[in-house]
Amino acid sequence: MPFGNTHNKFKLNYKPEEEYPDLSKHNNHMAKVLTLELYKKLRDKETPSGFTVDDVIQTGVDNPGHPFIMTVGCVAGDEESYEVFRRFCVGLQKIEEIFKKAGHPFMWNQHLGYVLTCPSNLGTGLRGGVHVKLAHLSKHPKFEEILTRLRLQKRGTGGVDTAAVGSVFDVSNADRLGSSEVEQVQLVVDGVKLMVEMEKKLEKGQSIDDMIPAQK
Repeated sequence: MPFGNTHNKFKLNYKPEEEYPDLSKHNNHMAKVLTLELYKKLRDKETPSGFTVDDVIQTGVDNPGHPFIMTVGCVAGDEESYEVFRRFCVGLQKIEEIFKKAGHPFMWNQHLGYVLTCPSNLGTGLRGGVHVKLAHLSKHPKFEEILTRLRLQKRGTGGVDTAAVGSVFDVSNADRLGSSEVEQVQLVVDGVKLMVEMEKKLEKGQSIDDMIPAQK
């Protein structure tokens, strides 16, 4: 079955400069290799199954990485990715050779393969994040308490340890273990829905005391 990449085809309606991700604060090898010029050359290419360079780099764009531990920051969606995006892969291989000589190769083992994400997330379940503007709720004295009761956490849209800009937060599930992926996503959906309803009431100058949830 072809990969559902309608979102990537839509991106081609915009200039590469508009779609090229800001990687200035990312600590992964993908960010070191992917220049705007390279992105321009690869963005309209796709593998036979429909995998694009945006899919290759998505994990590295979403997760800036650990400040002290360099991660790979990309993933090949299918075997053909290594050929279609060969120039990008070669760049990563060159970097790996340099690190190998210094005694620090990419993390890999026979059972798990390459470690593609921040080590702080290893062994955890799914993280479902939503970018939502909470201009009024974020100023409410019980904002932190509401998040805790909903078992949610917040951060800036720039990734781990970033501050919210313009009251836009990345809200996600605080728990990663002990529940299914469906339950984790539903927790985010229900929690964000409630917070949006609270935000609308606060916009009208109304109280939200009767909406404060019980501890989940």
